[in-house]
Amino acid sequence: MQVCSNLEVDADEDPQTPGRSCANWMGGAPGYPGHNGIPGRDGRDGQNGQKGDKGEQGTPGPKGDSGNTGESGAVGLIGPRGVPGSPGLKGEKGESASSYRSAFSVGLTTRVPHPNIPIKFSKILYNEQNHYDPTTGKFRCSIPGMYYFAYHLTVYLADVKVSLFKSGKPVIITYDQYQKNNVDQASGSVLLHIETGEEVWLQVYGEEENNGIYADNINDSTFMGFLVYPDIDYEH
Repeated sequence: MQVCSNLEVDADEDPQTPGRSCANWMGGAPGYPGHNGIPGRDGRDGQNGQKGDKGEQGTPGPKGDSGNTGESGAVGLIGPRGVPGSPGLKGEKGESASSYRSAFSVGLTTRVPHPNIPIKFSKILYNEQNHYDPTTGKFRCSIPGMYYFAYHLTVYLADVKVSLFKSGKPVIITYDQYQKNNVDQASGSVLLHIETGEEVWLQVYGEEENNGIYADNINDSTFMGFLVYPDIDYEH
């Protein structure tokens, strides 16, 4: 084992600096590792990376609640007029109006001779259906329904009390008091429902002194009637 014997130090040399080393000096054992230093500051932000690929579509979420009803919009403009439609089918043929005709209008030619019997109006003004019989003075119903009857009588020389009869019973009675040296009028009208076969007529009601019904070539006494409408269930 060799030992370094040159331990002298030159006065001009720095005592901290060895003048020369010992050629065969033995090194010491390694020291312990030092402590970690203080972490450095954060670096600057890097540049943005490239845009990634589009991901897959996610699962649809649950249906949301319905929103509130919005306000009504403004009324729109009127559209153009449409094309006319095709004509409809022809309807069935209706009943002829002539099937439901019933009317008469008659007058007197002379003074009434007797009371309490049907007055025979022999002057025929209209009797196309022949529902009035001038030989009896009676109207006989052929079409059941509602009828209108009226009479206008000249009164002269005596009072008049006249009645419209239906099937033997008086329906209305008209009385007119004669004024001396004067010509008067007695009239009446009524709406009646008449059944098939029933009869309607006029006659002087009461005694002879009530028989002032008069007619001549310038004074008329008339009796008339006509069907207003037939019964609904009537079949010709």
